[in-house]
Amino acid sequence: MFFLFVSLSGFTQTKPQPWKKLIVVNSYNQYLASVKTNPNNELVEIKKAIPNITLDIRYATKNNFMKQVMYKQARAFARKPVVASLKKIQKELNRKGYGLKIFDGYRPYATTVQFYKKASDKNFVANPAKGSKHNRGCAVDLTIINLKTGKELAMATPYDSFSAAAAANYEPVSKEVRKNRNFLMSTMKKYGLNVLENEWWHYDFVGWQNYDLMDIPFEKL
Repeated sequence: MFFLFVSLSGFTQTKPQPWKKLIVVNSYNQYLASVKTNPNNELVEIKKAIPNITLDIRYATKNNFMKQVMYKQARAFARKPVVASLKKIQKELNRKGYGLKIFDGYRPYATTVQFYKKASDKNFVANPAKGSKHNRGCAVDLTIINLKTGKELAMATPYDSFSAAAAANYEPVSKEVRKNRNFLMSTMKKYGLNVLENEWWHYDFVGWQNYDLMDIPFEKL
């Protein structure tokens, strides 16, 4: 575990703020100890827990807003209760002929720092001064696919768009897009995952405050 002392003024244009202590766990042994204390702290590999889920890990490719490979491995993780919810969601969607496609889950803190430095619009990336819910293993980027065709349901924008149309309740949109977006939001909310206001694909787990920020690479998990 390390303690990162950050000044909010170092990341924003607002007036200087007092220095705050940000706790980020980067020790694998510390992580294992936390899991032993509370099994819910485990970062579970989503594909192993839900074999029929679809992955499209953009940050393991150059097909992302950074235009560079950010992850060495195309894998997705989330805390144990988050994955349990995703499993229930996948089961419900499957009964209706749909399924989840995962773009991203747990994100090491160091990656969030890189995102913030390069992002053209800081409103679409987490401020390292506070960390991201992705860093806590409590946020998932995803969409819904049609199981027969494998195609994504129509949404207002592609994943990771910095457009205003990426907002969860953006209007105007077509009836089809509104229906798909509401279907996704209502299904996720039923199982404790709430949409982020400015990103229709981003869902935060209720209770994310109970989990530490993490900076452990996928290769160690």
